[in-house]
Amino acid sequence: MNATLDYIQKNKSRFLDELLGLLRIPSISADPKFKGDVARTADAVADSLREAGCSKVQVFATAGHPIVYGEHIIDPGMPTVLVYGHYDVQPPDPLDLWESPPFEPVIKKTAIHPDGAIFARGSCDDKGQFFMHVKAFEAMVQTRTLATNVKFMIEGEEEVGSVNLGTFCRENKEMLSCDMVLISDTSVIANDTPSITVGLRGLSYVEVEVTGPNKDLHSGVYGGAVANPAQVLCDMIASLKDKNKHITIPGFYDDVQELTPAERAAMNMAPFSKKDYLTSLGIEDTMGEAGYTVLEQTSIRPTVEVNGIWGGYIGEGAKTVLPSKAFAKISMRLVPNQQSDKITKLFQKHFESIAPAGVKVTVRPHHGGEPVVTPSDTPEYKAAALAMNDAYGKEPIPVRGGGSIPIVALFESVLGVKTVLMGFGLDSDDIHSPNEHYGLFNFYKGIETIPAFFSHYARLKAGK
Repeated sequence: MNATLDYIQKNKSRFLDELLGLLRIPSISADPKFKGDVARTADAVADSLREAGCSKVQVFATAGHPIVYGEHIIDPGMPTVLVYGHYDVQPPDPLDLWESPPFEPVIKKTAIHPDGAIFARGSCDDKGQFFMHVKAFEAMVQTRTLATNVKFMIEGEEEVGSVNLGTFCRENKEMLSCDMVLISDTSVIANDTPSITVGLRGLSYVEVEVTGPNKDLHSGVYGGAVANPAQVLCDMIASLKDKNKHITIPGFYDDVQELTPAERAAMNMAPFSKKDYLTSLGIEDTMGEAGYTVLEQTSIRPTVEVNGIWGGYIGEGAKTVLPSKAFAKISMRLVPNQQSDKITKLFQKHFESIAPAGVKVTVRPHHGGEPVVTPSDTPEYKAAALAMNDAYGKEPIPVRGGGSIPIVALFESVLGVKTVLMGFGLDSDDIHSPNEHYGLFNFYKGIETIPAFFSHYARLKAGK
């Protein structure tokens, strides 16, 4: 390990420069205008895998954006780790809230990141995190310390629901065969408090449309008599939760897995300061479901959230219009044992049923994913825990994350293997928001930790 760590130390500046180059490419999978840039990023990822030492690299076309595959097989009889990541990024809007251009990465010091952080879209989610694996792999190859076979699958559609990944995995099941999947697309509690994510919420994402009159109307001539779709939509959305922030969709909680008091007490032992939480967000209080702590509200409880809402005139100045249509994008985070298709249908049935007579409602499902809980008594998890302990000098805390990585359930059902979620970001890194950033400490700590994981995993799989 000393040789590997020495190699990493000597090449830190180059590793960073290479990541900055990758961050400059606007690989926005949701916007067709960036299709060429997404493809260019896939080629850049493929080049990085070749340069790092993969003996086989291929860019696979899909019905959407490309998937990059790489492998380095030492011995077919040895354990194989499949590293998953994604090179696509969220749209950077609203651009006016960025302190620096989203695809012109800059390094700035912050209170949380005194060593500096990379400010750029995708720096933490997930270019910075999957690139740690590429560089750690390079270090192990160059120092001849790689202890297992390695496969890489880096996709370009995670931010739009990984719509073609399932087909790719089923069609290439033999090529992707492995003993486990390793993902860095999650966070640690703090830079001095390591953690490993052992659970993720699922997702149901829909867009709703409320239509009233057949054209925009003068709000003075028609206002007060004709249903206003924008106001109706707001009323309908508001009705989805009661005064205790409990979701009112019939059947929504039927399959929710409730934790025991002991399990809830254990998860609330994780370090958390509500005061610091509120201060960091610039708010005076939280508004979560009554009867649950913030840690529980953001991990083991399902949600309904509006991600965007629009309709009518939104330009400069005033226009007294009663809009013909109003729209909203709504996401629902799900917990074990909820199923995304079932929840989508429950939402659609309920939302259509509460529409008043003066409007028509259309619900368009987008994408979804299933919640997962990963075991913490396997060689895979134990190897990750030992590696984190080596790197941080502390045993990591198992936590449940609030986000969604739908492919974890996909890998289990198609490839028949479990996933380890060994992320290195921070919840305060503003992923999906303006000024996304990733600490240099976190980037380098990940590169240092990953080789230790491979070493421990190989030893534990050999029964040593």
